[in-house]
Amino acid sequence: MNELRYVYAVTRPFEGVLPEGVRGLDGEPPRLLHHDGLVAVVSPVPAEDFGEAPLKKHLENLDWLSATARTHEAVVGALTTVTCPVPLRLATVCVDDSGVRRLLDTGRDRFVQTLERLDGRVEWGIKVYAEPEPEPEPEPAREPPEAPQAQAADAAPATTGRDYLRRRLSRRQARESSFERADALSRRLHAELSLRAEAAALHRPQDARLSEAPGQNILNAAYLVPRGTSEEFVEEVGRLTPKDRGVRVELTGPWAPYSFAGQAGHPEQPERPGQPEQPVRGEAGR
Repeated sequence: MNELRYVYAVTRPFEGVLPEGVRGLDGEPPRLLHHDGLVAVVSPVPAEDFGEAPLKKHLENLDWLSATARTHEAVVGALTTVTCPVPLRLATVCVDDSGVRRLLDTGRDRFVQTLERLDGRVEWGIKVYAEPEPEPEPEPAREPPEAPQAQAADAAPATTGRDYLRRRLSRRQARESSFERADALSRRLHAELSLRAEAAALHRPQDARLSEAPGQNILNAAYLVPRGTSEEFVEEVGRLTPKDRGVRVELTGPWAPYSFAGQAGHPEQPERPGQPEQPVRGEAGR
């Protein structure tokens, strides 16, 4: 079999259509597969890329992983504009349409419960970064003058080793202070925002090599918020965020509630060729 079925999300049947221009991994609009009161959003994908062995290899390629995650996320984001989807884990793949139906049947109770719990809710993400000033570049070695009289009387004195070490100590203290302030802000933000959200999730700090964001990620959290109170939530983030050089707060969303979908789309023995460990959001996501 040359084609498999990639499943982005599961929803209830909904009125309307996906926004124009949304494309799946095959370059075409995703297809809606209706089955017994649920809808799976799918695209055909080639087995040579999404079969178990090639998929495992692809998932070690950050460029491929990031491109696939962006497409996955774009489809789920488009769904969020017309319904409340349960996003599935990146690279959830079934053998064929019958396999997708079995996926829906096997996970039915969890899908229905999750859809009821997430209906009318969105996810907001908060990241806090410590951004200390960069280390100073080491001073280049200076050649000693050939003779004392060759140096002009009003020339600036050469930088001494003591001056250099003093600057290094000052930079290190500033860096430690930045981390401490970012940590304190992270704790305060999470405590306050958790009270204004229906649920909160703490993720591992993102690796700067993957996120390419400046600074060191101290807090990487997600909050489940009713869509109707999102404006108040965003205002609270602004109120709690100080204008502090060396600490940066990043608010993202609203997203589909990835962090709160749990394992609704992953029965004990799903029928699909492969299952990666990476979620669609996190290290390879935003």
